[in-house]
Amino acid sequence: MPEGDTVWKTAQLQHAALAGTVLTRTDFRVPRFATVDLSGETVHGVVARGKHLFHRVGEFSIHSHLKMEGSWRAFAPGERWSRPEFTARVILDAPGVQAVGFELGSLDVIPTRDEDDAVGHLGPDLLGTDWNAGEAVARLAAAPDVPIYVALLDQRNLAGVGNVYANELCFLRGVLPTRPVGETRDLPAVVALAERMLQANKQRFTRSTTGDLRPGRTTWVYGRTGRPCRRCSTRLLGGELGRVEGQERVVTWCPRCQS
Repeated sequence: MPEGDTVWKTAQLQHAALAGTVLTRTDFRVPRFATVDLSGETVHGVVARGKHLFHRVGEFSIHSHLKMEGSWRAFAPGERWSRPEFTARVILDAPGVQAVGFELGSLDVIPTRDEDDAVGHLGPDLLGTDWNAGEAVARLAAAPDVPIYVALLDQRNLAGVGNVYANELCFLRGVLPTRPVGETRDLPAVVALAERMLQANKQRFTRSTTGDLRPGRTTWVYGRTGRPCRRCSTRLLGGELGRVEGQERVVTWCPRCQS
C-alpha cells in the first residue's frame, strides 16, 4: 500500500502536470460519477493529505485514495499508458497532458469546501505544512493499550505512516510491535523519527530507511522475515498484527534488538 511519501510525490507530479490548465475532457469510469463532466473547468492544484489526494478542479475536488494498487500517472497526448486501459478509473484531458487514475481504491467528486468532511478525522499530516508533533504524540498516548505498531498505522493518530514505516520505526526504536503504546519508551522520539523518515524519502522514488539505496538493502526488517537481522544476525520473526484499512498487516521484528 502506498505510504504518505508516495502520495506526496504523486500530488507534486500531478500538480506540476495539471495546475493552471483547463480540462478539455473528463471520463469518470465509476458508476456513481459516470455522468460528471468537469470539462471547461480550471485545475487549481493537486494536494495530498496523509494518504488522500485532492485534484481541485473549479469548485470541486476529485478525492482519491490509492489503497493497495492505485496510482496516478500523467502522459503526453497519444502516449501509450503504462497500465492496461481497463484499470483506469478516471481520465483528465488538458492541453498537452492526460492524467489517468488507475485502480484507485476510492474515488469521489465533492465540493472543495467539503474536503475537511472527508479527511477531518485524520491526525496531523507528517508531510503537511501544519504538521504538529505534539498533537500526534497526544493522539497516540490517548489509547495506551493499543500495540504501538497498530497505533502508528492508525491514520487518526498521525497521517502518512504505512506498513513499511511502522515496521521500520519499531525496529529503529528497539520496541516490539506488540508492545502497548503506554509501555513504549519515548513516544516523542518515535514520532520525530517518523517525520524524519518521510521527509527524507518524499523526493525520491526508491524508499530507504537504512540510507542504502541498493536493491535488497533499503529496509532493516520490512519484507525480510526469516532473514538475518542486519545488526545482530538473529533470524527475524514475522506474523500478522492488526487489521488496518481492511487489510491484515504483516509485521517483522528482531527478537534480540526489539523488546
